[in-house]
Amino acid sequence: MGGPAGHPVTRQSRGLEEFFAYIRDQTGLTILDLGGASQENVSFITNLGHRLYSEDFLQILGETFGNEDTVDQSNPGQIEFFLRQALDYPEGQFDGVLIWDVLEYLTPALLSAVVERLHKIVRPKSYMLAFFHSDDKLEAVPSYTFRIQEVNALQVAQIGMRRPAQLFNNRSLEKLFGKFESVKFFLTRERLREIIVKV
Repeated sequence: MGGPAGHPVTRQSRGLEEFFAYIRDQTGLTILDLGGASQENVSFITNLGHRLYSEDFLQILGETFGNEDTVDQSNPGQIEFFLRQALDYPEGQFDGVLIWDVLEYLTPALLSAVVERLHKIVRPKSYMLAFFHSDDKLEAVPSYTFRIQEVNALQVAQIGMRRPAQLFNNRSLEKLFGKFESVKFFLTRERLREIIVKV
C-alpha cells in the first residue's frame, strides 16, 4: 500500500470519498481523528468548516498496555483507564470519526469496550471510517499514517510492521458493529478493507 517504510504514496480511497459525501453539505461538524494530530488532516477538515479533535490512539495504547505484541489488554481497570485517556468525550459529541487502522491492534475485551464507547460519543446517523487488512493469515501487518489530500485521496506512509491482535472478515466486522445501523465495505487493491459504519 505504501512504498518502503516512510515513503508516502498517494492513493484513491472510496471509503474516504463516501465519508466526505455524507458531510459535504454541512458545516460546523465535529470530527474525531484517531491517527494522531497531522497538519494535513487538521487543515483539510477545518478548511471545510468543521472542527477536528485528534487522539494518538496507538501511542496511548502503548503507554497504557505496553508495546509488546503479546500484551494482555483484558484487565478491566486498564481498559477503563485507556478509555479515559483516549476517548473521554461526552455522549453524542462527534459527527464523524476517522478510525483508520487502529482497531486491528485491540484484543477482544478492549475492542468491545472501544466500539461501545464510540457508539456512545458519536451522534446517531453519523459516520465512521475504518480500515482492516483483508488477509486473515498475516503474522504482521504494515501500520500506516494517513494524510488527507483530497476528498477521495489519501497520502499513506508505512511506519512499520505490527502484529494484529485479531484479523477480521466481513462477517466478523458486521458482528463487531452489530449495534450500529449499517456497515459498508470497499476492498482496495492493497488487500485493505475500507469500511463505513453508520451510527
